[in-house]
Amino acid sequence: MSKLKVAAVADLHVKEDRSVSYTDLFAEISRAADVLVIAGDLTDLGKPAEAELLAADLKSCTIPVVAVLGNHDHQCDAVEEVSSILVRAGVHLLDGQSVEISGVGFCGTKGFIGGFGRHMLGAFGEAAIKTMVKTSVDEAMRLENALRATRAERALVVLHYAPIPETVAGEPKEIYPFLGSSRLAETIDRFKVSAVVHGHAHQGAYQGRTPGGAPVFNVAAHVEKPTGRPYAILEL
Repeated sequence: MSKLKVAAVADLHVKEDRSVSYTDLFAEISRAADVLVIAGDLTDLGKPAEAELLAADLKSCTIPVVAVLGNHDHQCDAVEEVSSILVRAGVHLLDGQSVEISGVGFCGTKGFIGGFGRHMLGAFGEAAIKTMVKTSVDEAMRLENALRATRAERALVVLHYAPIPETVAGEPKEIYPFLGSSRLAETIDRFKVSAVVHGHAHQGAYQGRTPGGAPVFNVAAHVEKPTGRPYAILEL
């Protein structure tokens, strides 16, 4: 079985003022990898105009692109339009689904907040808290559906929020509950998963593992990686 080289990055935060172009980066990635994964926060404010700029930059990418949305992509309540623009640009945009490319199943969803381990938020008290916890549980279920749908022997989980606390280390501990949820790791560990990528924690650590041993990589563009570049390279 031949290995698949995956370039993974997150938190591009494409802005409407076009202060940064990713054309050259995507061309570089196309030479370095077989698939590009973008783990959320593709846009800065979730504006369709930002998505259009990203779609234009992606024309320089000659390999398949897989992505999930992040919290910033929801900011302007234009998720359907942003998603439509990216899908038209050829992006495999995952929201509880999977797609198989060259024998690897890419399984993705945004994820959500909730905290880690015994400090996870429980569905107790005000309706707003119960709604928040339900959203976290629903995202874990979306991930489970994606993992159940793939028949590939190798699976890469794509999230925006972190499934473990190790890869958010470096962020203020007070905001850990807003950076991810152990519910995602609990779901991951019920399946055979080759690797997990996420973003969101700009000041986090690059690598960790779920309690079950699945390797997890924080691929936020701001996080230092072995490549010395904004993206990581994973061989699956």
